[in-house]
Amino acid sequence: MAIGGIEGVRFVVQDQVVAEHPRDWDKENVHYDPVHYLALLERKPGALDFDKRESVILVGNPGTGKTHLAIVLGMAACQQGKRVRFWRVTELITQLMEVREEHQLMRMKSQLAKLDVLILDELGYVPASKLGSKLLFDVISTAYERTSVIVTTNLPFEQWTEVLGSERLTGAVLDRLTHRCHILEASGESYRLKDARRRSSGKKAAETPAKPPEKDQSAPTN
Repeated sequence: MAIGGIEGVRFVVQDQVVAEHPRDWDKENVHYDPVHYLALLERKPGALDFDKRESVILVGNPGTGKTHLAIVLGMAACQQGKRVRFWRVTELITQLMEVREEHQLMRMKSQLAKLDVLILDELGYVPASKLGSKLLFDVISTAYERTSVIVTTNLPFEQWTEVLGSERLTGAVLDRLTHRCHILEASGESYRLKDARRRSSGKKAAETPAKPPEKDQSAPTN
């Protein structure tokens, strides 16, 4: 098993690339409260168990580390010898629609069914079409009790209909995802905004010229 890559990190198990993600992060860089999350990673009592096909839903505002933690969990799964695949939800739906048009949908579904862990990133940013929602539901339904699913989303559950369209379909998706599931809320300010402010403050400090030392204005004594 190896983990490497220049443009990002690729998960490699038994010399085969089975997952990719776009950021070179590790669990030492998780940006928010590590106590519960490290329990998930280190398999302490009550921790996430990929062998039991347990899933994770990470809910929170943008920039609070959801994708970061999903990647960390994916890396942890690969280190346990699991087959993992990382997808942004919009990209997965697009590819499902493309292979459907090419009459290759069953082949792709068969490939997804072989995974131990499926990471679905950024559910909620772009509404899906009616067909896209049905294809996504089919993937989640097939994964139910066969594959651990890790989902990141910026939307609370009651707003998932904004993405999936149908209340009935949303209910069916949530019913499957939340069974044997760890639901974690990522709170706090966006680390991207914090970093932007920090860099802006540092730049201003560097551009501000230093004041010359003031001359002693006191009159000389005789």
